Amino acid sequence: MILGNTYHLHFRPGDDVIAELGGLHAFCGWNGPILTDSGGFQVFSLRDTLLAVDDDGVTFRSVYDGGEARFTPELVAGIQSNLGSDVAMCLDICPPACVSRAELEEAVRRTTLWAARQREAERAPGQLLFGIAQGGTDDELRRRSLAEVTELDFDGYALGGLAIGESREAMFETTGWAAPLLPQDRARYFMGIGDPEGILEVIARGIDMFDCVLPTRTARTGSALTWHGRLNLRNARFAKDARPLDTDCACPACRRFTRAYLRHLVNQQELLGHRLLTLHNLHFVLELTAGARAAIERGELDRYRTDALARLAAGAEEETASPL
Repeated sequence: MILGNTYHLHFRPGDDVIAELGGLHAFCGWNGPILTDSGGFQVFSLRDTLLAVDDDGVTFRSVYDGGEARFTPELVAGIQSNLGSDVAMCLDICPPACVSRAELEEAVRRTTLWAARQREAERAPGQLLFGIAQGGTDDELRRRSLAEVTELDFDGYALGGLAIGESREAMFETTGWAAPLLPQDRARYFMGIGDPEGILEVIARGIDMFDCVLPTRTARTGSALTWHGRLNLRNARFAKDARPLDTDCACPACRRFTRAYLRHLVNQQELLGHRLLTLHNLHFVLELTAGARAAIERGELDRYRTDALARLAAGAEEETASPL
């Protein structure tokens, strides 16, 4: 998502209304790329809502009204067609990291089954369809899923089932050997990573695009992503801090406002504070990934990653040692 400046949406009911209004681009007033998830992660991450899972699809209770809802590959394809997104993700099963191998194997089997069916379903004109490889950190099952999904010949591919509770070391190790097994001429998408260090690490391992709620959720909790580490603006030490969030940042929050003022907005629960922190966090991550893209074009990604990680670490140490 961030490397491609893509607008990533988790859809809600009402796709027919959006279709009548011209699709998501017209509905949101956004002329950039839009990626829609299938809802698979949302359903299986809220396991207490599950009512039944079978080879045809999944039945669950809606978190909005408690009503019974049903997803099948064909129904999901129809919703995403109505939404008119540029990239549609296949319906998959994303089990938590703690499941048994038997459950993980069943998730891989059904993910492939559903991907094959969704590939044959109708989609919006020009809409790209991405398959998702599951398998957790299990070497054999991950390789099996990669082989089965790539055999279906999708427009792009995602590594799903990572960053869901396994260790960071296992996540990076799996990404390191799995990403090169995906076709080199198709987009490779890591589902669910958004911290600066993590972004740099997965890019270095061959990932092209990714999504995560971290930059915006962190902003809503009053924290900023900076070259000085993550700053919790609720902290009293920022009450008289006249510096911007990040002196090298050109976002609206850093150009005009101090840490002290932003802290005031956050502590008073003013929406402006959360909006400014959201703009800052997104700007920071976009600049970080723009630098990575430029480094790739120069053939200097390893140097960029090493320098950026060192700068993040040094900035965090400097911030911790600051008397303010």
